[in-house]
Amino acid sequence: MMDWTDRHCRYFHRLLTRHTRLYTEMVTTGALIHGDRPRHLDFNAEEHPVALQLGGSEAADLAQCAKLAQDWGYDEVNLNCGCPSERVQRGAFGACLMNEASLVADGVKAMRDVVDIPVTVKNRIGIDRVESYEFVRDFVGTVAEAGCEVFIVHARNAWLQGLSPKENREIPPLRYELVYQLKREFPDLTIVINGGIQTEEDIALHLSHVDGVMVGRHAYHEPWAMSRWDSRFFGMADPLASREEAETQWLAYLERHVATQTGGHPNTWPQAMRHALGLWNGSAGARRWRQVWSDHKLKLEPPAKVAALATAARQETRRLLAESVSA
Repeated sequence: MMDWTDRHCRYFHRLLTRHTRLYTEMVTTGALIHGDRPRHLDFNAEEHPVALQLGGSEAADLAQCAKLAQDWGYDEVNLNCGCPSERVQRGAFGACLMNEASLVADGVKAMRDVVDIPVTVKNRIGIDRVESYEFVRDFVGTVAEAGCEVFIVHARNAWLQGLSPKENREIPPLRYELVYQLKREFPDLTIVINGGIQTEEDIALHLSHVDGVMVGRHAYHEPWAMSRWDSRFFGMADPLASREEAETQWLAYLERHVATQTGGHPNTWPQAMRHALGLWNGSAGARRWRQVWSDHKLKLEPPAKVAALATAARQETRRLLAESVSA
């Protein structure tokens, strides 16, 4: 999710689930080849398992960037063939690559030739008004012949014209059955489903048909939902017992982040904190807690001071609510 799942976001999510695989925001091959590689590639060791998602279409560039991903320590490199934004289309990658299955296959093969880590593909079930199952089946079949064994399939078409990226996540209908059909037709491939998945019950239902589930925006906006995934889906202990514990560990991260910046200037924490604003969603006082952390006048204060103010505001709201109920 571009501009969302940066390294701060991923660190926060890793506090909540130790075993769910995390993905970077899409990084273009051009940004890695010609830009600031550490800025795009650096991550915290705690983030493992973590995958780098690439945007690009030239086989040689993809191979070079896949090698960078492996050298940097990523556990997987993923090629995005699902993003419908106009900016991505102008670069001739993202969802428009579904019209170029052979080109995608060439890129996958080039990457696999130079790395040992898994090379995976994220795609849609179709583009524009092409709604036949055969379209996505042939795309997956062609790319699988190049050695791709894992496909993360967003169960909506991508409309390349006429819809914004936001509308592309909402208007084309979800057709989960096409993803299920892919798993039936390609039983030896790992098929992961994506799109509109929100509850643990949704996840469990999909896992009865496919091999994995990717959750994006719901996990971002309702992060505490992830706190139960390790026990529910991996058979492992959940890492945190409470939201208070999550907040304490996240605050320690913010303070470390501020301390590592030039001069230790406190205004470096708001960019990271934006990813955790949903922590208390669904509980009394969540709105006041978010308001304090989002208060522009507090951005120059140390994160520990802002945390104390936010907690006090949240607890005061809870107290007033409890009094009104008892009265």
